[in-house]
Amino acid sequence: MQYRTFGRTGWKISEIGYGMWGLAGWTGNDDKETFSSLDYAVEAGCNFFDTAWGYGEGASERILGDLLKKNSSKKLYVATKIPPKNFKWPSKSHFKLEECFPAEHIIKYTEMSLKNLGVERIDLQQFHVWEDSWAHHEEWQKAVEQLKAQGKIEAMGISVNRWEPANCINTIKTGFIDGIQVIYNIFDQNPEDELFPVCKEHNVGVIARVPFDEGTLTGLLTKETKFPEGDWRATYFVPENLISSVEHADKLKPIVPSDMSMPEMALRFILSNKDVATTIPGMRKLHHAKSNLAASDGKGLSKELLEKLKHHRWDRVPTSWSQ
Repeated sequence: MQYRTFGRTGWKISEIGYGMWGLAGWTGNDDKETFSSLDYAVEAGCNFFDTAWGYGEGASERILGDLLKKNSSKKLYVATKIPPKNFKWPSKSHFKLEECFPAEHIIKYTEMSLKNLGVERIDLQQFHVWEDSWAHHEEWQKAVEQLKAQGKIEAMGISVNRWEPANCINTIKTGFIDGIQVIYNIFDQNPEDELFPVCKEHNVGVIARVPFDEGTLTGLLTKETKFPEGDWRATYFVPENLISSVEHADKLKPIVPSDMSMPEMALRFILSNKDVATTIPGMRKLHHAKSNLAASDGKGLSKELLEKLKHHRWDRVPTSWSQ
């Protein structure tokens, strides 16, 4: 496992972390295999785990809490998220700060997460949605300062809305933000345009989420793929999105190296960018943990392949189903 420095925090975190959304809100989970996957990840050197209260109303946090207890002698970095008070994902530009993150709500849900995780301090607390128009509101800033002063969080971050990577830049410039979590993958390359340079300038750590584009970049989806009722993906991969996603993935297949799978290529694309501190694929199954973590070997992709992948950039804008 290779490690990178997470911005100004100075933390040395595994360049492949563990995304824990899939442990709540997705179908097909097997608890025994989930725990085996988590245990393997720790053994393989993964030390960064990203969860949220919104993943099963604390269920995912409690699973991570159990893992922390089992590995109390190891330093595992914990990142979680505060849900917006109106429980609407993503936020909309007309939402007001008091609808989403009034101070008492920020503090209340941080306390709830601390309890779920069984820890006294959260390494990285994050806003689960954001609007850059809130950048200079003192209410959230004072709440963050209070939580840091009380030792309840060490760092604060933002999980940026889907396909809106610039919707946090003014907030970064306030100096109150230590980490940014953003969708970045072969298709979603636009964080490179504005966001990454600002993060670099302000020494803010970058977490690349959705490395497989919610499954599209595994190459396994087809235009006939259906997800069970109750699975989040059933509301995301509506026909309009599923068909277009599969077509984009199919165009990639001819350039996947013969000694590499599409998921491996997707991870190595992200790791080839040194502006990224870590990426957080979901790893509910043991074989996924083994294959994903194996991509952290210090080897990126060739310049030739990276150049080809630039042409597969897919600029999208938020829609009713993009959530």
